[in-house]
Amino acid sequence: MRASSIRFLGLLFTTLLLFFIVHIGILYFLDTPLFQNRIILSYIVNYLLASGLLYFVQSNFNKQASNTAFIFLLGSAIKFVVFFILFYPHYSADSQMQTIEFAAFFGPYATCLILEVLFLSKELNNQSYS
Repeated sequence: MRASSIRFLGLLFTTLLLFFIVHIGILYFLDTPLFQNRIILSYIVNYLLASGLLYFVQSNFNKQASNTAFIFLLGSAIKFVVFFILFYPHYSADSQMQTIEFAAFFGPYATCLILEVLFLSKELNNQSYS
């Protein structure tokens, strides 16, 4: 794994940790339960999926550079499958998804997605074509 990838994983971890602290702070301020709605699992799963997707995309840069976007989209589809397997049954148990439940998953998902797109677009722009 490249040094830039390791720096990115550190940045991703730090950003998610800060976002988690802010998220917990907002929940505390709203006087709602802090660690319900699988919030910790959501942050961990999103970090692991983003890390795995980064590794898989980078390992295919030189082999299949033209397919990089499709690989990234496949990774995003896998994230949605994981959401529907791990989180959706819990969130829809009462036949209603509350805003707090949605934020517990979508907050870390959106954070990871934004950072992934920024990093991978930078990596693709810096790639040399022979």
